[in-house]
Amino acid sequence: MPPVPEQPLAASTGQPSGPTGQPTPPGHGQYDEYGQYDQGAQGSQGAQGGQFNQYGQYAQQGPPQGPQGPQGAPGPHGQQGHPGPGPSGYPGQPGHPGQQGQPGQQPGRPGEPTAPAQPKPAGKAGRDLRAAIGVGLGLGAVIVASLFVVKWLFVGVVVAAVGVGMWELTTRLTEAKGIRVPLIPLLVGGAAMEIAAYLGGPEAAVVALALTSLAVLVWRMTEPPENYLRDVTAGIFTAFYVPFLATFVMLMLAADDGPQRVVLFMVLTICSDTGAYAAGSRFGRHKLAPRISPGKTREGLVGGVLLCMAAGAAGMQFMITNGTWWQGLVLGACVAVSATLGDLGESMIKRDLGIKDMGTLLPGHGGIMDRLDSLLPTAPVVWLVLVGFVGAG
Repeated sequence: MPPVPEQPLAASTGQPSGPTGQPTPPGHGQYDEYGQYDQGAQGSQGAQGGQFNQYGQYAQQGPPQGPQGPQGAPGPHGQQGHPGPGPSGYPGQPGHPGQQGQPGQQPGRPGEPTAPAQPKPAGKAGRDLRAAIGVGLGLGAVIVASLFVVKWLFVGVVVAAVGVGMWELTTRLTEAKGIRVPLIPLLVGGAAMEIAAYLGGPEAAVVALALTSLAVLVWRMTEPPENYLRDVTAGIFTAFYVPFLATFVMLMLAADDGPQRVVLFMVLTICSDTGAYAAGSRFGRHKLAPRISPGKTREGLVGGVLLCMAAGAAGMQFMITNGTWWQGLVLGACVAVSATLGDLGESMIKRDLGIKDMGTLLPGHGGIMDRLDSLLPTAPVVWLVLVGFVGAG
């Protein structure tokens, strides 16, 4: 571009003057790029005209003619930003830097930001719903068939579930915390607890728990003493948490109407989870325990209690010998509370271990322990309420 001749400034304003030495009013003329004065009324922006810049010179506000600014830095894995326009006139100002290119986007217009890529919304449920329903129906069919065909088949199902649950829990303890729990005495003692409870009642179950704890203490003595107290404490906790709480299911099974009691226990626990999920997803606004389980809400707890009470009233009236509907209301409320606390308790364990699920054995559900979290603490509650209302059977 040829050099632009310097224009004389008006004495009073410091603005560029026309041929008569008077300042040229904005919008009535301009000097072109060759220093020629154009009296063609307004600039290229029409009514917008021009203005005097900070140097006291007349500048156009039309399309960019001055030098352009530096190019914007390239965005990660994307296109390089285009240079922004600098305002034209005399002298030209540095252009604005171009915006960063966004990953995978086409470059936008000069000086304009490129729209960022919008992430795809994640699904609300992190599990395969079809697989979860299929596995749930399959487990339900196995349980019902074993309950009403031969009771000992159901005892075998419980022993197997307890064994797998203890294996999942002890494996996660080892992986996350380095805790070495003696698994063999736990597996043997867990099976003994279930059989003792079914045949001998609650006293036999307590004796089996005591012997299992003693076996854990002795078994761990075969290894170096480092972390002995830590390992045996975790082993005794496992023996109580999984097989001993499951013995109350065996106590219910031993009654004359045992299969009906077990079915009612499982139905009420499922109703607690279902009612809480339905009410929480629809009306949930207030978190129940955000530091433990952010998905649980107070509204969901109310929904679980109401559905449990309704199912309990019907179940006690029509399934349990000598049961009445009002007893079912009490039973349902107790189950909703114990099932929620059980779920929160296992959530605390998993948060401490830094894991989402205890296992991967059941597609759409996680592991066996992920299905027993509400059932285990609910079993003693249901057994105690039923014994109090209608007897041991």
